[in-house]
Amino acid sequence: MDRPALLFVCLGNICRSPLAEAAFRHAAARAGLAAIADSAGTGDWHVGEPPDHRAQVEAWRHGIDISGYRARQVVPADFRRFDFVLALDDQNLRDLEALRPAEAPARLSLLLDHVPGLAGQPVSDPYWGEADAFAETWAQVSAAADALVARLQG
Repeated sequence: MDRPALLFVCLGNICRSPLAEAAFRHAAARAGLAAIADSAGTGDWHVGEPPDHRAQVEAWRHGIDISGYRARQVVPADFRRFDFVLALDDQNLRDLEALRPAEAPARLSLLLDHVPGLAGQPVSDPYWGEADAFAETWAQVSAAADALVARLQG
């Protein structure tokens, strides 16, 4: 795989998936891995909006500016554009499986399936929580980002 392309997917694309995208971009840059990363939501109600302010604050705590990100909805073409489509929970994985065109080459999985000991678990949804919920989400997506980078560097 020359330049792997990864898509991180949650429900609205304003909390978990932008943080996952940011964590992966950061981990890949640290490791010198050339990769493409994006995020999207299965729902459409936040399309065009920036990430939740609390997600921006959490990313900024780690020196990452995600204020320029804009929410978008997953489209069928994503399953051909990306090598890996990573759902942040079971419901989004089921929605992605239903949306995936036949013969599309993207590999679908839960994001935390790539972290030893966390397979099958969802990334915590911080939307209804406070700053500590966003810190917990960051810890999960950051661990997944490091694991993905290690896997892709093989």
